[in-house]
Amino acid sequence: MRIIDLLDKKSIDLNASPKTKSEALDQAISLMTESGKINNVEEYRKKVYEREEESTTGVGDGIAIPHGKCSGVNAPGLAAMVIRNGVDFEALDDEPVKILFLIAAPDTKDNVHLDVLSKLSVLLMDESFVSKLMAAKSNEEFLQIIDSADEEAKSIDDRLEKTPGVKAKILAVTSCPTGIAHTYMAAEGIEKAAAKAGCSIKIETRGSGGAKNVLTESEIQEAECIIVAADAQVPMDRFDGKKVIECQVSDGINKADSLIEKALSGDVPVYEAKNSSSGDKQSAKKNAGGVGHRIYTQLMNGVSHMLPFVVGGGILIAIAFLIDGLSVDMNSLAEAERANFGTITPVAKIFKTIGGAAFSFMLPVLAGYIAMAIGDRPALALGFVGGYIAANGKSGFLGALVAGFVAGYLIVLLRKVCDRLPEALEKIAPVLIYPVVGILVIGLGMTFIVEPVMGGINTGLNSFLAGMGSTSKLLLGFVLAAMMAIDMGGPFNKAAYVFGTAAIAAGNYDMMAAVMIGGMVPPCAIALATLLFKNKFTKEERDAGPTNFIMGLAFITEGAIPYAAADPIHVIPSCIIGSGIAGAISMLFKCTLMAPHGGIFVFPVVGNAIYYVIALIAGTIVSAILLGISKKKIN
Repeated sequence: MRIIDLLDKKSIDLNASPKTKSEALDQAISLMTESGKINNVEEYRKKVYEREEESTTGVGDGIAIPHGKCSGVNAPGLAAMVIRNGVDFEALDDEPVKILFLIAAPDTKDNVHLDVLSKLSVLLMDESFVSKLMAAKSNEEFLQIIDSADEEAKSIDDRLEKTPGVKAKILAVTSCPTGIAHTYMAAEGIEKAAAKAGCSIKIETRGSGGAKNVLTESEIQEAECIIVAADAQVPMDRFDGKKVIECQVSDGINKADSLIEKALSGDVPVYEAKNSSSGDKQSAKKNAGGVGHRIYTQLMNGVSHMLPFVVGGGILIAIAFLIDGLSVDMNSLAEAERANFGTITPVAKIFKTIGGAAFSFMLPVLAGYIAMAIGDRPALALGFVGGYIAANGKSGFLGALVAGFVAGYLIVLLRKVCDRLPEALEKIAPVLIYPVVGILVIGLGMTFIVEPVMGGINTGLNSFLAGMGSTSKLLLGFVLAAMMAIDMGGPFNKAAYVFGTAAIAAGNYDMMAAVMIGGMVPPCAIALATLLFKNKFTKEERDAGPTNFIMGLAFITEGAIPYAAADPIHVIPSCIIGSGIAGAISMLFKCTLMAPHGGIFVFPVVGNAIYYVIALIAGTIVSAILLGISKKKIN
């Protein structure tokens, strides 16, 4: 099979002029449809866009190779576009895309077309080939240029195979989630960089057609360094004890020279294999990139595991408020009964209890899986204990973040210490020394350092707020609401909430109104931001984003915690400002609240409810816009 067997003349546009990335994709999908190789356009379109959300297929140098593989494809095919003025495609090098090839792959076991597609991917890395395509005057000439290059080019896997009798100084493995284009482009980039550096190399490609040119055990033992450029899981145990560079597959395309240079320098960490596949993935995440990237992946490991507890528990608690809101007349309730809102009716109490149970695991899970990303499985228990102490003490999610990192690096330290012990003692370290010593140290650290520090801050805040009550109500409203967004359940949040509930007992209902609206803004703002600024959030964050509207309207500030934990530098200040503005507006229009909880479900007892809604909307919009401005794009 040749490349032109997949590319129909009707599926080529030499004068395309899309204005946006989505327009470019839609036009290319339309061209592909004209070839008759698509039986379900919407299914195919969905797959193309899903692949684009994983990471951009704009590989740099003006080239984009979007692709989709699904049952909506009848037969393998290609569509091509020349975009002479270029289009912003969020490419890896931020340069506009001028040549676009769209790939359609059927979801079948017959992968004969993959060799053809991989060859095209590699040809597109040749500048002279791309220049000829750009200069083509007709579709026939475009096809002729491709066919001539195809005639001369070898299969990528055939070319990458090591010459018999020649020892490979460096080995490499490339793999991407779909295994169609990026796998082979990374292999091509690394091969060229090795040739330029004058060193022999063998590259294993793990594409949709399976692993090709597989590294043998003897080759691995003889190699000086191994480069693993992958965004998909790669068997790593075989590299135990070898110097290994782990990176994203895009680095193999765009940073191949640096990878080879690093491999030849010898300044590469030795890989330590784990016993399970999950350990392999954790190691890959932990070692890829610099210090900042490692911290981010460690944080995200905790956040991703915590998210189901936040969403599940938060929605169930919101349902409890809804049931009580529909079942009871808030105006007829005594003050003591209002304090039990969410558990007044038996059915609501069941939902509140189950949701509360899910919430109780939130911070231990966050800390536990941050720790596990650093110190692997032995650190999990330490993180759980530290997170539990934070959740039931005064430090809240900030304390849980600290606990997770301390627990992880504590295990790293213990592992180094135990390496010097006699062999008999070293063997029992994972089951005895790590858990006993580790849990004791993390418990003491949380009890005597983290909690007292946060407790002192909490006490000082209460005194500060009490002193403000007689000075400026507008400023007090801003401060109270802003504090609700600082740590979203921690000591700052609790200090403001306790102050608001105490004000209710004293007959001052305006302060509680500012407190509640300050807690409602962060989740609502995050939900809005995930809809308006999709490129600033991961796919997982975007999918979970809209549920924050429900939690925010139900006064469940904790819905924002996963986003704050993942990016505290940008999320927390944005939420603080928006919440503070909402609280100040609430105070300005003398809004009042006689219930200590409930969110939108207790709006019937809010004084000046219309202005209260205006304050909520204003704070939400301000925070969402600040998030959109301050957060960086997600690649």
